[in-house]
Amino acid sequence: MSLLRERDFRRLFLADTASQAGSQLLVLALPLVAVSALRASEFEVGLLGACQTLAFVAIGLPAGALVDRLRKRAVMVVSDWARALALGSVPVAWWLDVLTIYQLYAVALVLGVFTVFFDVAYQSYLPHLVRRERLVEANSTLEVVRTVAQVGGPSAGGYLIQLLTAPFALAATVAGFAWSALCLAAIRRREPRQEAPRAHLGKEIAEGVRFVLGQRLLRRIAACTATANLFAAVAQPMVLLLLARELGLGAGAIGLLMASGGLGGVVGALVNARVVRWLGQGPAMWLGIAVPAPLTFVLPWMEADWRLGLFVACEFCVGAGVVVYNVTQVSFRQAITPEPMLGRMNATMRFLVWGTLPLGGLIGGVLGAAIGVRNTLLVAAAGACLAFLPLVTSPLRSMRELSAAGHPDARP
Repeated sequence: MSLLRERDFRRLFLADTASQAGSQLLVLALPLVAVSALRASEFEVGLLGACQTLAFVAIGLPAGALVDRLRKRAVMVVSDWARALALGSVPVAWWLDVLTIYQLYAVALVLGVFTVFFDVAYQSYLPHLVRRERLVEANSTLEVVRTVAQVGGPSAGGYLIQLLTAPFALAATVAGFAWSALCLAAIRRREPRQEAPRAHLGKEIAEGVRFVLGQRLLRRIAACTATANLFAAVAQPMVLLLLARELGLGAGAIGLLMASGGLGGVVGALVNARVVRWLGQGPAMWLGIAVPAPLTFVLPWMEADWRLGLFVACEFCVGAGVVVYNVTQVSFRQAITPEPMLGRMNATMRFLVWGTLPLGGLIGGVLGAAIGVRNTLLVAAAGACLAFLPLVTSPLRSMRELSAAGHPDARP
């Protein structure tokens, strides 16, 4: 946390805090608008989840090349304001009694587009703001923000939804995006002026793709994350449907249950450095994915009784493992990538690993309508147990120091 003494990083920290708190409320509120306010079907809820992530497939690669041409902080500020305006249309439409599922689809698509630009710029901006030898510290500090937001966001958001109804609770997310934009605009350190845009955007995109695919370890990391995201996207809408519709839980109770994943993430962020020192970077990475995955088999058997305690345990362990995995692999990616290539590297990785999310949302919606919510969760749990295989069958299985293995021909 010593980085918080640096003024500009502190402002980035405050921006991230506001954005993450709003985003955690959004994860719960937007589907609940569809489920409770619009009585959406299983397929419609799955399609809404797909719309939120479709942009990672549609514009993920060109977004990286464009971000490399622009000043990253400006991209983040514009993206925050755009997301705030799009999301603000939902409570207005609800108040006017004209809200439809199609507007939610449109808002989800807009949110997805500007989230792509924000996330690519965000991960590419951090190495400019802090020295590369402090990237793990910086990422761990920001990961604490995300996980604390996961603890407080769903539980506070759940009760806020009960108090205001889901459409009007989205106003808190609008405020979070606006505050994030203001904090980012206040950062004083300026990025160097970018080179004049080159003629061939396609050539720049291809350079980013070749860089990622030419790195053997990056290929394995992408395959692992893409698989995990695919089956998480299958499960997430079905979990909300199970808790809200089949078990009849209120938004506040759902928020409290989902906060357990954030609590696990906080623990993961706090112990991450020790785990990496003890196990090594490679083993910490694949174990963070492999160990909690079998616990997801408890989800299809949930009832509104003592078994909700198993749900809490599952969310806690998965949250801790994901944080250990994410901090390790993101820091490695940032450390081995030349600064002019950061945007394209991050965009290519996002394209590969987040591109499975809309597919997962569609699969979840189709399976939910065809075989039911619980059977769909069973399929998702089986798939989640496969995600670690690309890592454990690679040199990452035993590598203690990944920074020394960045070259595609590196050996363990």
